[in-house]
Amino acid sequence: MTYPKYTQQALCRYNLPRLKRIAAELGVTPTGDKRGADTWVNAIITHQSTQLQKVDNQPAAQAELDNYIADQAQAIAPEPLRIVEISFDDHEYYAGNQLIASISHDNNHLTQRWVVMVNDKEVFRANTLMRCDRFICTHYKDGSLPMQEKEATPPTTENRIMAHIFNECQNYGFEILDDDIYNNGVKLGQVGCTDGNWWVKRRYSVQQQYSNSVLDAVRSLLIVSWMTYH
Repeated sequence: MTYPKYTQQALCRYNLPRLKRIAAELGVTPTGDKRGADTWVNAIITHQSTQLQKVDNQPAAQAELDNYIADQAQAIAPEPLRIVEISFDDHEYYAGNQLIASISHDNNHLTQRWVVMVNDKEVFRANTLMRCDRFICTHYKDGSLPMQEKEATPPTTENRIMAHIFNECQNYGFEILDDDIYNNGVKLGQVGCTDGNWWVKRRYSVQQQYSNSVLDAVRSLLIVSWMTYH
C-alpha cells in the first residue's frame, strides 16, 4: 500500500531544490511552470492523492495510515548536522560530508558580531553564537536554508585549520615545515584538528593529546621549546 508522505503544509515550507528532490523520490514530473514552487507542491499532492485512492478501506489499513501520518515528522526529518569547531570564532556545519553553513565572528561590528555564511555570503547575523546555531538548525530542518554549492565542501575546513595553526605559530615565532612545527630549526611537534577536536603531538611522542583550542595546542609546544634551550 502507498500512503501520502508529505502534507501540503510541510511542502510549502520547503525551498525549490528540496521540492524537486522529493518529486524525484516519488517519481513525479509536474506540468506547467517548473520554476515555481507551487507547481511542484501541487504535483506532489496530486500524486499522493491518486495513490491514496488505491488504499482499501479495511480498518487495519486505516489504522496503519493513521500511525504513518502521526510519525510523519520523524520519518522525513533531515540528516542530523555535524558541527566542526575550527576555532572559538569559526564553526562549520555538515550533513554527512556536505558543508551546509558556517559561523564566523566579525570583530568590526559593534553588536551583532556572529555571522552565518552560506556560499561565502552572509545570510544571518546575531549577537550570540547560539542564535546563529538555532538559525542554521531550524532552517535546515524545515528546508528553507539556502543550498550550499557542492564545490564549497571539506577542503575549506582543511584550509581554515592550517590558517589558524599558522596564525598561532606566528605569535610565538614558530615555523611550519611539512606539517611539523619548528623553532630555530628544532622540531617541536605537530598540531591538527580531527572531527572538530584540536590535538597536539609533541616531539618524540607517538600519541596525540587533545586540546581545548588551537591556542592551547600551539602554546603547549612552548614547553618543548623551553626544554630544548634549558
